[in-house]
Amino acid sequence: MSTSPFQDLPPVALTLIGIGTGNPDHLTRQATTAMNAADLILLPHKGEDKAELAALRQSLCDEVLVAPAPRIAGFDMPVRRSQGGDYLAQVDEWHAAIARCWHDAIAQALSAPAAGDAPAPKVLRVALLVWGDPALYDSTLRIAARMQPSPVRVDVVAGITSVQALAAAHAVPLNDIGQPFVVTTGRQLREQGWPAGVDTAVVMLDGQCSFMGLPPEGLHIWWGAYLGMSQQLLDSGPLAEAGPRIERTRAAARAQHGWLMDIYLLRRASGLPATEGPPVSAV
Repeated sequence: MSTSPFQDLPPVALTLIGIGTGNPDHLTRQATTAMNAADLILLPHKGEDKAELAALRQSLCDEVLVAPAPRIAGFDMPVRRSQGGDYLAQVDEWHAAIARCWHDAIAQALSAPAAGDAPAPKVLRVALLVWGDPALYDSTLRIAARMQPSPVRVDVVAGITSVQALAAAHAVPLNDIGQPFVVTTGRQLREQGWPAGVDTAVVMLDGQCSFMGLPPEGLHIWWGAYLGMSQQLLDSGPLAEAGPRIERTRAAARAQHGWLMDIYLLRRASGLPATEGPPVSAV
């Protein structure tokens, strides 16, 4: 007999909707249609210091949902354990906890009386609003794959990524003519150094200003935080000059808002030798 925590739910069809970087204008027509087609939209809450993120998701719903609107259910996002140890094991544990939260939120929403006399759907259409795009440095698809029995269907609505928003905000191309670029993380930049074989790197998920550990000669940085939002911050310039300035701006913004989402593009002057080994840590 199955012991899945999802066995008591009706068949679920998941729609993962990329919503861009918080700007209502980033919602595509496909995203708006998918939101209105859902029976239930799940909104995560990440604590008081990130209440603004939940409010932004709610404001998107308020702006685009039309009657009869789907139900909206909030759930408390579990915090990832990060006290040393195996990073991948911690992430796996965290994803399992999030999947349980999805289950509990869906079950609780189903237990509440429905508006009107409409019968319960045979397949429950559940939507999640994903920052940026569900396919790029986001684990919503991996969490969806943990559901047992599996959802009868998983649909993805592409969204504007912070990579695109950064390039647009600075009006700069992501790549040189005919040349590749890499999208990586702050952790990889700190541990592995400059990526091999490219002169351009886009760095996401960097809470430690890893660019400060790179030899700055010949490097230019384009940085952005809160892209597409009213509090958007931008800076750019030679890394030696802009790096310390960005580090100060970043710290002040986090202190002011309680949270920060940022991204940056680094470009190395053509012909410079690759960094040998990991950079010196800036922490």
